Amino acid sequence: MDVYELGEGPAEVAVVAAIHGDEPCGVRAVERLVAEEPDVERTVKLVVANEEALAEETRYLEADLNRSFPGDPDADAHEERLAHRLRSELVGCTTLAIHSTQSYAEPFAVVDSMDEVARAVAPHLPVDAVIQTDAFTEGRLIEHPHTIEIEAGLQGSEDAADNAYWVTRAFLAATGALPAPGSDDVIDAGGREDVPVFRLRDRIPKPAAEEYEVFAHNFERVEAGDRFATADGEPLRAEEPFYPVLLSAYGYREQFGYVAERVGAIE
Repeated sequence: MDVYELGEGPAEVAVVAAIHGDEPCGVRAVERLVAEEPDVERTVKLVVANEEALAEETRYLEADLNRSFPGDPDADAHEERLAHRLRSELVGCTTLAIHSTQSYAEPFAVVDSMDEVARAVAPHLPVDAVIQTDAFTEGRLIEHPHTIEIEAGLQGSEDAADNAYWVTRAFLAATGALPAPGSDDVIDAGGREDVPVFRLRDRIPKPAAEEYEVFAHNFERVEAGDRFATADGEPLRAEEPFYPVLLSAYGYREQFGYVAERVGAIE
């Protein structure tokens, strides 16, 4: 684990990259910020978490770090020990954790619940939606108080790295760590209207097959009876209306993604 600090004194805001070693976009954002040496108004901690997995370009070495919190300093698995160290680094910090996905090209935010931090920060982020995952957070960093995850874009893409940087700058502005940007800046620090909020309700299972294809689009309503995917050419149809989230053919081994319901918007 590598830790950088901007400013002096105890950190109040943190950004975490490389929870998964095959998601380098957050590392690129951290490196860009460190190189810029911005003048911060609150001390910021920038963390590159799973350096070992990053070096191997693999998701994890022994256990999924984002299923290992709160961790155990005496565990056999590298990631379980790392989870304990990382959580200790983040005590007292409002935290942004950066990820990327195989299912959606634009940034969206993920929260455990719509607490006061999520409601205050999320409208200032350049994201398409906010996903509430309270039923599916066991072992994830997002259970840490005042933590927001960001899915920055497609895994390994240049756009994801660029998105990660601008979302990070927006997060730091929204938490008062950086001055609000000028009118010519890309960061939306003035707030956005009607950011849709979805709540995950269930998993979408994948039947055993050699080839999969998806037809539905994330955050777009699927009606009952609609074909949303195929498994070896056999159509899979919705039994009831739903909004798909993190839907992809091969992003997960045993599921296509999640069934979600739209629960409102942050204004």
